[in-house]
Amino acid sequence: MSTISIASATEVFDLLKGDLAAIEREFGRQADSPVSVVTDIANYLMSGGGKRIRPMLLLLAAKALESDSEARIRLGAVVEMLHTATLVHDDIIDEASTRRGRPSSNTTWGNAKCVLAGDWLYMQAFQTALEERNFRILDLLISLTQQMVEGELLQMEKLGHLINEEEYFDLIYRKTACLFQVSMRLGAVIANPVPFSAVEPEQDSPHEQTLGEYGRNLGLAFQIVDDVLDLTATDDVLGKPAASDLREGKATLAVIHALERGTGADREAIRTVLADRSFARVAHTDILEILQRHGSLAYAMDTACAYAEAARQSIADLPENEYKRALLWVPTFVTTRDR
Repeated sequence: MSTISIASATEVFDLLKGDLAAIEREFGRQADSPVSVVTDIANYLMSGGGKRIRPMLLLLAAKALESDSEARIRLGAVVEMLHTATLVHDDIIDEASTRRGRPSSNTTWGNAKCVLAGDWLYMQAFQTALEERNFRILDLLISLTQQMVEGELLQMEKLGHLINEEEYFDLIYRKTACLFQVSMRLGAVIANPVPFSAVEPEQDSPHEQTLGEYGRNLGLAFQIVDDVLDLTATDDVLGKPAASDLREGKATLAVIHALERGTGADREAIRTVLADRSFARVAHTDILEILQRHGSLAYAMDTACAYAEAARQSIADLPENEYKRALLWVPTFVTTRDR
């Protein structure tokens, strides 16, 4: 493992603030449609904030490989557009009423318009990516979109049912970690551009696999932490109702752990909430007590930290520069955040 020091949050922000601002402007430019409702929904979603961690990863990957290509700004906007489109569709599927402390877009514009706006964002993201004239970029983004849609469909099939850890990790890879992985891979592709017709889609750029492994591990850690926070944080901190996953019938890692180790009464209580998709018969506090008694929340966080450390380990051979230092910091951010 490299002995290079880990950057601070301030250092990372200072490194990327110019590029992140440029990505915000590019997102706004790309979301400008002659159909005003599309622009209105996109601007509303963009103004809701968010961590911008996916474009941040793409920037760090490209710059860690010493690339200053303008493609980093365009593709940073692409991954944020794809992420935003998934949020629109997720809120409709989950019948969510809030997102980041504000009404979700579908409560303002309705499901029909938001489905179409999400579709438009997907297509605009691909249109922007196509302008790079690089088959590898398109291959990555097409595979990513298939994985995310498959993940959503698989999750819908499993709502209200018990799943094992293998199924859980497959779901969170498809729904979350795959986009982290592709964001990192795109950074490597940007750093090693090739002519539109000169590369087979399956050919990796230098460091692409290494950076992709970092993104995969980081994305798994990110989603596990998200799932723990959903169980433990308050509505005000989350910006949405706490324990939404259980209310929607989703069994996450801590819940799966408790189901495997709990008493018959514990398992029945958890099954009741998942089946009812409410806390009408079993209180949220009762579920938290079960999870704490079996060390299930700690188990989930330990697992997230292990994936975060695996992400750090995976980039040991990258050139030692300030962007690698920033990449070493990101796992700490992911595992210590409170929302």
